[in-house]
Amino acid sequence: MRSRTERRSPVMTDVAKAAGVSHQTVSRVLNEHPNVRAETRTRILEVIDRLGYRRNLVARALVTRHTRTLGVVGFNTTLYGPASTVDGIEQAARAAGYFVSIVSLRTVDAAGMRDAIGYLADQGVDGIVVVAPRRLAARAFDGLPRDMPAVAVEGQQEGEMSVVSVDQIEGARLATEHLLELGHQTVWHVSGPSDWLEAESRIEGWRTALEAAGRTVPTPLAGDWSPRSGYAAGRLLAAMADQVTAVFVANDQMALGVLRALTEEGVKVPEQVSLVGFDDIPEAEFFSPPLTSVRQDFGAVGRSSIEVLLRQIETGEAPVRERLTVPPLLVARNSTAPLR
Repeated sequence: MRSRTERRSPVMTDVAKAAGVSHQTVSRVLNEHPNVRAETRTRILEVIDRLGYRRNLVARALVTRHTRTLGVVGFNTTLYGPASTVDGIEQAARAAGYFVSIVSLRTVDAAGMRDAIGYLADQGVDGIVVVAPRRLAARAFDGLPRDMPAVAVEGQQEGEMSVVSVDQIEGARLATEHLLELGHQTVWHVSGPSDWLEAESRIEGWRTALEAAGRTVPTPLAGDWSPRSGYAAGRLLAAMADQVTAVFVANDQMALGVLRALTEEGVKVPEQVSLVGFDDIPEAEFFSPPLTSVRQDFGAVGRSSIEVLLRQIETGEAPVRERLTVPPLLVARNSTAPLR
């Protein structure tokens, strides 16, 4: 039977004794203090690894006032875009040496935001990233403590908070101009929900591209990001097949529904109708036909948001408002073709 001493987890004094150094020296290594000789640092880290020592983050936080934990508030993370954004943030935080505590909200209101922020603040997080693609979420930032480092992802550009976002307007412009360059006289649009900032920006980019080219701007067909809503829009488009030759859909899931509806109605893609989606989900290249789509670099969004947040944390001063935009990329595949 193992003794109590053998069962207990190693503590800092155990590391110091095994490495032949003082408790203070081990503490300096753990806190990345520069005044430790390289060979001593290496020896201590080897002992930490051999003993399986895990630092007491609570005790460290009392000394440094930092937990090396960041809070993330996400909304509708069952959807590809928000889920991929949160994943990009988490990966970037871990690469920077931070852990992440995530609160995922299904509904957006001021009370829910306050509860989420309060929960993260009670955990002592060093800063908060709010994934705020919906207008109500962006308005709920008033609940943030004024001394809390924070950044919004896909939030509103006005206001005092720093914002990191993909250039949604540019992405929609790329999609629309791609179809116009293929000879289509105009481009129809299946939009996302009206309370989503991304949907609003994609409409703006689509409309601006058509107006700049002097083309007719059709009335957008409203969707809710789901394939089912795309399918319903596709049925309407199929009924107007004599007028519709090109469609830009605000996300790939809805584009899948549009594609299914057109196929069922005997409308060929891309021979009769060219189709472009948005997000470039992993399945897009395996649609039939493979879907042309606008790719968002969620990894770059995550890295940029963490960089902005860490600048606030490290300076410890009132944050300077930053606006960082990540460029999108059009990925052309077989769902688009020249007008015949």
